[in-house]
Amino acid sequence: MPTTLSISAACLFDDNGRLLLVRKRNTHAFMLPGGKTEPGEDAITALQRELEEELNLQLPADALNHLGQFNSPAANETNTWIDACIFTAHLPHPVSPAAELEELRWLTQDEPLPETLAPLLREHVLPVIWAKTVTPVMP
Repeated sequence: MPTTLSISAACLFDDNGRLLLVRKRNTHAFMLPGGKTEPGEDAITALQRELEEELNLQLPADALNHLGQFNSPAANETNTWIDACIFTAHLPHPVSPAAELEELRWLTQDEPLPETLAPLLREHVLPVIWAKTVTPVMP
């Protein structure tokens, strides 16, 4: 039986509408900034803690808009699913990677999707935030 991890993550947009993606050290998948919810934390508190750790970014709770709750296979952990609470926010200033992050990348709506996107991002979040349709896989 797969493990399920509860996470909070954010779609952070810059002034040009680009979406910030992150890649953790020793992994290949780009994903949204955020991370695992600690025992006793609500989704916003967990996200605020993770954004501070990963990007040295402090966002007040009222800057975070709830996008939805999504389930997906984890990008970097085998036999693991994630239950993700996703928020959107405007990035108030430039950020740089900290903690376990190795790389930042910007994604625009009009560019082809890279193969290295995490399943949660590719299959659930991007279709919602950019109202793109995902072509179903035919049996």
